[in-house]
Amino acid sequence: MSETGYGANAVRTARDAEYDILSRVTRLLKQSDRTGRSADTVMAVHKNNQLWTIFASDLADPQNGLADEIKAGLLSLAGFSLRHGHAVLSGSATTDALIDINMSIMKGLRGEADI
Repeated sequence: MSETGYGANAVRTARDAEYDILSRVTRLLKQSDRTGRSADTVMAVHKNNQLWTIFASDLADPQNGLADEIKAGLLSLAGFSLRHGHAVLSGSATTDALIDINMSIMKGLRGEADI
């Protein structure tokens, strides 16, 4: 690979892509006012909801190779994240739980913690 001039960074895994998008969305959540009252918070929660909807769709795909118990746990987190996101937008919750969940998943993707 080094002969092509691309180096080690040219090879990205699905885990890398998932980590990167989670990192970007989590950064948006952290930079928002966390209460659902600002345009930044609405946008960040919307992006988070989009991401978790995509994750849920991928997890429900019969071609997904994750173990059933991992898929079930992640689907449960997706459902919670979506419900909690709506609670943030209605003003009855903050984004803190969404940030915590995303950070935990990011650690799991890097092998730093069990999911």
